[in-house]
Amino acid sequence: MRVLAAMSGGVDSSVAAAVLAEQGHEVVGVTLKLWGGESDTGCCSVSDVQDARRVADLLGLEHHVFNFGDAFDQRVVSPYVEDHAVGLTPNPCIECNRHIKFDKLTVRAEALGFDAVATGHHARLEATGSGFRVRRGVDEAKDQSYVLYMLGQQQMARLMLPIGHLTKAEVRERAAGLGLRNSAKPDSQDVCFIANRAGGRQGFLSRRLGESPATVVDADGTELGAVEIVQAVTIGQRRGLNLGGADEPRYVTGVDIAAGRVTVGRREDLYTPTQDVKGIQWADGAVNGPVDIQASAHGTPAPGVVDQAGRVNWAEPQRRVAPGQALVFYQGDLVAGGAVAA
Repeated sequence: MRVLAAMSGGVDSSVAAAVLAEQGHEVVGVTLKLWGGESDTGCCSVSDVQDARRVADLLGLEHHVFNFGDAFDQRVVSPYVEDHAVGLTPNPCIECNRHIKFDKLTVRAEALGFDAVATGHHARLEATGSGFRVRRGVDEAKDQSYVLYMLGQQQMARLMLPIGHLTKAEVRERAAGLGLRNSAKPDSQDVCFIANRAGGRQGFLSRRLGESPATVVDADGTELGAVEIVQAVTIGQRRGLNLGGADEPRYVTGVDIAAGRVTVGRREDLYTPTQDVKGIQWADGAVNGPVDIQASAHGTPAPGVVDQAGRVNWAEPQRRVAPGQALVFYQGDLVAGGAVAA
């Protein structure tokens, strides 16, 4: 099989390409050039491209670089900023997978005559009687099935996930055994276009949106403090609110961008029996009964039911999910679908 292997320069995608080559596939490596701005946490630097090319050379693989920078800015970075501007908290990794890695790259691979696209995600694919499903990776601490919930049947049919059956330690061991220089390379962080040395998320948003201060109040409207940029505040946030020595922890329970107001409360004020969602997508048909619902990449799933009205009904009250974040539905360790918190 002719496989286009996405190689970020990290150890996971490097070993994924190696595994495919060992299995006898005709593997060609590709590194995506996505972000040309400042970055110190992601996988878009010049050194990452060089790391990927060195691995490909060592494995005897052809290697290319695809410049998807314009598409990345249009479909990931700009929506990220626009969402924050209206009080949403998006997950750019999911949108990058949705629009770049499993759309634009897959279309390019098909046009070039490849049978499949492979990535180094810690997740597995399982064939079912009616198609395919994504299954959690063996390494629970590194599982990335959460960010793959948006995959449709057509995409899964042309996808290979070669390292989902390996733990991270086993991946690094294989890389070391192959003599790969990146065998001990640290994992990249999620948001490749946010630079910690440039103020992190708040600094990035302030440069794009300007300073938008807001007043911090409690449920009674009593003023407690202020934040410098309200668009960087998210539901459930505790740190960075400049509240001084409060008697008990305060959490963000509401963000009003137009009014320039952030409301805080106690932890228990965040709990709700239901969660409105939008953009529900099922992997293989809607599930009418209970599913386990995970509200962050490495969160603990909680049981609930997704109704036809676009609402998650929790078996027991759960913390409210920030609008814009994904909720992913599981049946055991199989991804059943997902949606975005409204």
